[in-house]
Amino acid sequence: MLSEKIVTHCKKKGWWSDDIAQPYLDVILDLGIDPSSACGQFYLHAEDGPSFLSRQRELYHICWFSINSQYKLDIKRTQERLHMPDDYLPLDSFEAGDGFFYNRNSGEVAAVKTGKQLHDFLLGDMQPQWKNFNDFLEWYFELN
Repeated sequence: MLSEKIVTHCKKKGWWSDDIAQPYLDVILDLGIDPSSACGQFYLHAEDGPSFLSRQRELYHICWFSINSQYKLDIKRTQERLHMPDDYLPLDSFEAGDGFFYNRNSGEVAAVKTGKQLHDFLLGDMQPQWKNFNDFLEWYFELN
């Protein structure tokens, strides 16, 4: 469930819709994300175009990207190149050698950089920084 803090923030920004677009629901289900999870609720109800901007970082609207780009191919390429487990979905472009990944099974979010940090993460020596999607969004949107 998405936190009230995130819902309120999205409503203040004009990003919130109570309606759920069927194509977005189809994407969430296709990606293996629980629609009632915080991640599912966020992407089904909040939208500010193809991405959200905060902390000088772009966060994909994964539903928009899935429909309007090659997001599924991006997932495959990123997972193959970085050897990222299939549970993890990229939440941004990873252009600068670092990025956010959502674990669709545990709900955790990891910020990972190439090099030692990625190596440590893949070995299990580094845990995701956010235990749930709400905590990640509150950090990302600077709501703490």
